[in-house]
Amino acid sequence: MLKARILTAIIILPLFLSAIFYLQDIFWVTFLLALTAIGAREWSKLAQLSVRNTIAYMLLTVLVGGELLFLLRESVQTSIYSSDLLWVYILSVIFWIVGAPLYLKQLYTIKNPVIWMLIGWIVLLPTCLALYQLRVISPLLLLGFMATIWISDTAAYFTGRSLGKHKLAYTISPNKTWEGVAGALIAVLIYGLAWNFWITEESSAITLIPLLMTMAILGIIGDLYESLIKRQAGVKDSGSILPGHGGILDRIDALTSSLPLATLALLIYYSPSL
Repeated sequence: MLKARILTAIIILPLFLSAIFYLQDIFWVTFLLALTAIGAREWSKLAQLSVRNTIAYMLLTVLVGGELLFLLRESVQTSIYSSDLLWVYILSVIFWIVGAPLYLKQLYTIKNPVIWMLIGWIVLLPTCLALYQLRVISPLLLLGFMATIWISDTAAYFTGRSLGKHKLAYTISPNKTWEGVAGALIAVLIYGLAWNFWITEESSAITLIPLLMTMAILGIIGDLYESLIKRQAGVKDSGSILPGHGGILDRIDALTSSLPLATLALLIYYSPSL
């Protein structure tokens, strides 16, 4: 398993980085739609949708996602900080700050397949748009935000493994600990300070570290949320497309809850109309 995990990372990571920096816009859009469609397929599995509903959901996801990406492509040609689809990011942030924590506390259950489909869109579509708009703003900035989550996940894993004693959410994810959370936040703080060193604009530096720390926290919530969904569905991974890593949702669970926030923060900060 570990060998497959490392080999997959060695192959996928350079390809993904090359796509971020060198792939033409139309192919990046196609790539994002493909990832979103695969994510929709995996979400259908976790939501235990019927075959008919799964096919319909995947088709609708591509249509809705494609339309939103088309609108976003048009708007960013006028301004890379276009806020035309701000409502999508706001909806995502509200879900991850309010809806997901309530679900993690298991204060309600969902049985209606239509509601599952709508939640899947809230998880997938803002992430797709954030990946597109952040790349338009700056591929390096997109990579920096993604690295925040990678650093957080890695630090949480090793800190929790070596020092973890107090379980974070035992019934949802037995291996996650509060020590791991602390390690993740400390690592992100150090990363933020290092990033902050290169920023010459003082006002940006002041807001950067709180943003990265909030992203790390929401990333943990996103990770726990998918873990709970998988536990309820009775599966270990959302899919098997990535050997040793599981499915697409397994790899982007923390990004779905953090990248829309990062995009929203940038649009609010830089947009002259807000």
